[in-house]
Formats: sequence, structure tokens, C-alpha cells
Amino acid sequence: ALMEMVNEAYDYSANEGGEAKLPVLRFAIETLLLLIAPFAPHVAEELWEAIGGTASIANMPWPEYDPEAIKTVQLMVVVQVNGKVRNKLTLPAGASKKEIETAALTDPKIREHTKGKEPKKVIVVQGKLVNIVV
Repeated sequence: ALMEMVNEAYDYSANEGGEAKLPVLRFAIETLLLLIAPFAPHVAEELWEAIGGTASIANMPWPEYDPEAIKTVQLMVVVQVNGKVRNKLTLPAGASKKEIETAALTDPKIREHTKGKEPKKVIVVQGKLVNIVV
């Protein structure tokens, strides 16, 4: 999980945004150091001092869980035509089955693969995939 966090921070820092993203990166680095401190206390203390930490990292409070931070805003839905993946759609997290089905059937890439044929069956797995059988 820590390595995933580091990879996400690298990806985030590589994208455009300049100075605006520095507070987010600082928060990520501080959190990472707090999490590795019990396992590598000396390294964490040195790095904490290097980023401007005033008190000892051993005296800092543990990061708090925020349930609002993990709420999904969007979801990725895989669209298959006759069992083969043809596209991935990004939709709002609260999309209904009907909205997901409509988005899949009106997608240009999917229309290209169905070649104007009416689907015999459309299987929607809420929040995961749509399989269109033609």
C-alpha cells in the first residue's frame, strides 16, 4: 500500500499543475513518513527533518481515517460486445443500470462494433461491466 501511494504521488507530480499541487504532495510525503516511522524510525526522522518537520516524528499524531476521502465519484465500466472487451466508459458513481446501458449502446466505438444491428441481449453488472450480445 505504501508503494502504491508513492507511485500515485510520482504520477501526480508528473502531471501539469505546478505550484498548486505542492500542498497535496507535501501532505502525501508527510503521511508516508508517519506511516514508515514505526518500521524505519531513523530514516523517517531524518527525512522528516529534511522536509521541515519541527518536532520529532515519534511525537506526531498518527494519520486519521477520513471516510469522505474514499468515496467514489466516478467508476470505470468495461463494455463488451459478444464477450470481447471493446471499450471502457467513465460514468458517475451513482449511475443506474439503465443509464449505464444507454451510455454503452450510444458509445461510438460500441456502435462501430455492433454495425447497426439490434442487440439480442444486454447484460449490465452494476458498476462493473456491460456485455452486449448481437
